[in-house]
Amino acid sequence: MEELKYKMPLIGEDAPAFDAVTTQGTIHFPADYKGKWVILFSHPADFTPVCTTEFMTFGSMIDEFKALNTELIGLSVDSLYAHIAWLRKIQELEWNGKKNINVTFPLIEDIRMEVANKYGMIQPGASNTQAVRAVFIIDPNAKIRTILYYPLSTGRNFDEIKRIILALQKADADTCATPADWRPGDDVIVPTAGSCGTAKERMENQSEDQYCLDWFLCFRREKK
Repeated sequence: MEELKYKMPLIGEDAPAFDAVTTQGTIHFPADYKGKWVILFSHPADFTPVCTTEFMTFGSMIDEFKALNTELIGLSVDSLYAHIAWLRKIQELEWNGKKNINVTFPLIEDIRMEVANKYGMIQPGASNTQAVRAVFIIDPNAKIRTILYYPLSTGRNFDEIKRIILALQKADADTCATPADWRPGDDVIVPTAGSCGTAKERMENQSEDQYCLDWFLCFRREKK
């Protein structure tokens, strides 16, 4: 049988559609998530140490993400039965102040690696049989907005994943960009001279709400 070849989706492209069996029943993506932000992420295997700490962390943050209109979808190439047994075991563990963690977001059974291959989650340089630690942030229009990849040995930074959601939502809502290390409440970057008047106008039209360090770098003050 000829092996299926997939092109890894890129930022700005439509997120590949799929139907999948999960721990929360069958999901149809992106149809079931219309109007939602989605974090689709993969992990190498159930009952492994780094993955367990990650699921305890994601599980503890479910409500934080829901408050941002964001849903979580996990994936590995393990079976549904392995997923269920592992999630039950996670509920019994305590780590880093987290305990009694009930993972209620769907975890995809992807034994045939169909979804993982669509998203480039199987990378032969790391493993032919396990997904790497991939994160796809997908907007309410089912467009891929961020892609993160971590090696098998390195757990993800969940504060950064949440910060990216906040930054993308801020940029979309206010037509701006966010500077390095931006956090909610920090000043934002206004459009460049090419899309917002001439360089001279930008420097001359500074106000209480807007200031420029130079013609190409202007900020808008955020109300505290």
